Amino acid sequence: MPRSVNHVASRAKRKRVLKLAKGFFGRKKNVWTVAKNAVEKGLVYAYRDRKAKKRDFRGLWIQRINAGARLHGMSYSELMGKLKKAGIDLNRKVLADLAMNHPEAFADVVNKVK
Repeated sequence: MPRSVNHVASRAKRKRVLKLAKGFFGRKKNVWTVAKNAVEKGLVYAYRDRKAKKRDFRGLWIQRINAGARLHGMSYSELMGKLKKAGIDLNRKVLADLAMNHPEAFADVVNKVK
C-alpha cells in the first residue's frame, strides 16, 4: 500500500505561518524554515509583552499622578493613602487621565482629600 501524506494540511500550515511572516525582512518572509522560527519567536515576544504592557502602563500612570500631586504640594504615596482613607475609589488610570487632561478636576480631587 502506498504511503499517504496529507499535503493539503501541511500546505495549509505552511501558508498560515508564511502569512504571519508577512512584512518580515529578507528570507524571514518567504523561506519556510526561517519564517517558521521567526514567527514562533515573534509570537513568544507578543505573549510576553502583552503582560509587560500592563506593568508599563501602571508605571506611567503612577508617574503622571505623582507629577500632578506634587503640583499641589503632596507626594504620590500621601495622595493615594488619603484617597483610600477618604473612601474615594478612583483607579490609577482615571487619576492619571485627570492629572494630564483635566487638571482642574484633579485639583478638586486633591482638595477634597487635603
